[in-house]
Amino acid sequence: MATVSEHGLKRVITSFLSQILILDHFTTKLLSSCCKMSDLMQEGITIVEDLYKSREPVLEMKAIYFMTPTAKCVDAFIGDFKLKPKYKAAYVYFTDYCSDELFNKMKLYCGKYIRVCKELNISFLPQESQVFTCDNPGAFRSIYSPHCSQDKVKTLETLAAQIVTLCATLDENPGNTTLDNAKQLAALVDYKLTKHYDMDDNSKKKGKTQAQLLIVERGFDPVTPILHELTYQAMAYDLVPIKNDTYKYKSKDGSEKEALLNEDDQLWARLRHMHIAEVSEQIPKLVKEISANKKQPDGKITISGLSQLMKKMPHFRKQVKTVHLNLTEDCMNHFQKNVEKLCKAEQDLAVGSDVEGVKVKDPMRTLLPVLLHPHGTYDKIRAVLLYIFSLNGTTEENLNKLIQHVKIEEDREFILNWRELGVPIISSPSFFPMRRSSRRDRTQEETYSLSRWTPVIKDVMEVSVNDNNDKPFPYLTEQNWRESHGARQKHKASTQDERRSGSRLIIFVIGGISYSEMRSAYQVTQSVKSCEVIIGSSHIVTPMELLDDIQALSKPTTTKETFTIVKE
Repeated sequence: MATVSEHGLKRVITSFLSQILILDHFTTKLLSSCCKMSDLMQEGITIVEDLYKSREPVLEMKAIYFMTPTAKCVDAFIGDFKLKPKYKAAYVYFTDYCSDELFNKMKLYCGKYIRVCKELNISFLPQESQVFTCDNPGAFRSIYSPHCSQDKVKTLETLAAQIVTLCATLDENPGNTTLDNAKQLAALVDYKLTKHYDMDDNSKKKGKTQAQLLIVERGFDPVTPILHELTYQAMAYDLVPIKNDTYKYKSKDGSEKEALLNEDDQLWARLRHMHIAEVSEQIPKLVKEISANKKQPDGKITISGLSQLMKKMPHFRKQVKTVHLNLTEDCMNHFQKNVEKLCKAEQDLAVGSDVEGVKVKDPMRTLLPVLLHPHGTYDKIRAVLLYIFSLNGTTEENLNKLIQHVKIEEDREFILNWRELGVPIISSPSFFPMRRSSRRDRTQEETYSLSRWTPVIKDVMEVSVNDNNDKPFPYLTEQNWRESHGARQKHKASTQDERRSGSRLIIFVIGGISYSEMRSAYQVTQSVKSCEVIIGSSHIVTPMELLDDIQALSKPTTTKETFTIVKE
């Protein structure tokens, strides 16, 4: 199988680091997502500096510049050497292709100090082992807002260049499959990939590899990113205030603590895709193990006691962190207080049938209890949207009543602006209602009653990694599905069936991906084993963040202004 080594994409990036390291804002994020300061020190890096900040000269040391190939970065670099050099020499590494104009400018002013100038092709952020982003939340507005049409082409150009660096890092030249407006991005990627490999140092044109690149837009599945999810990672990021992957909580003594939720935490990596009920079940197992080790007379222990024991057991503390006891408890408190009442209605509206498999004939009867209950405004908006999505749009009269009921008359853009993503919101009585797209039959799969919905992208992944690539996927019309041919240059498979033994599926979602869709990539990879699924987007979204982005699309200002609703 064509897998990336431990921690996947992150390990690929750190392999390029082999003084002083000078970073811009993007490369700071990139390295922070891959390694710690201790890792850099092992590679001989003793100081890390900000490219844009004033720095004292260190003439006896060489400096490594890791930066994006922009005019701003190049000008800052030139400023370090043009009048009076700050370092003995410069080793310049760009995240992406540097234009001749910028390269010649550097050569003119700093040529005698530059020892190395190389393009690494890694202008993406490896969020997880199988997840990447372009670190560009603003792309959503640039692409979908009617007030940003001039920014759209430039944004797509930038995203295309970043996707190309991902493919180059993985040594892939995939055929691509696109959906509607994503065709423009796909064409750019195809052009830039061809150009990249034509300029390869090996001077050998690279044929298409066994990988597939599938580009879709956020509107192709509006349901998944607004549902209340009950798997650990998705639930935590939806319900608990986690910022920059940092969870803050109070310890028993009242002091504030924080923990970083990433793959360095092995317990987080093991639990993040589990249903919250399964995560909760891990606690009794840990209690049993610790009780056995400590030989406690009664074999009973409280959550507080478990936490205390962990603190006294260094070898155990590395595997099981107290933070997950707190985070699980936070999630369950939200669930029992409010979310549990919402989930049944949401699942019935999304799936189109109840837990017994009986078709929902009147979605309004399913929605009404949610509207009558004192749920928060965001929760009601999410339920109303699911109702509208279930009908493929509703009448303007009915929509006005729903907006009045939720009390967002002045901010109906939360709902109406989904049209900018191609999602039907208002239907006309003169047209026949649209038929629901067929889904893969999962009736035989074991699921929790409040977690019956499966992200559409998972269906797409499963079809794409099996031998059905010669025909279009049911919901994607007018596709150019094609199977690429040609031997891979690296990780060459030993069996005759190369695609089945080591292929990749790279999926890019324009407009943001949800944690549920990220989970799907791991699940399909684990179940198929013969194909690694990597998923990415401009950014990762939570339900509330997506609603705010949707609402802001109609704002004429360049600065995102959103109507803030206080969570109840």
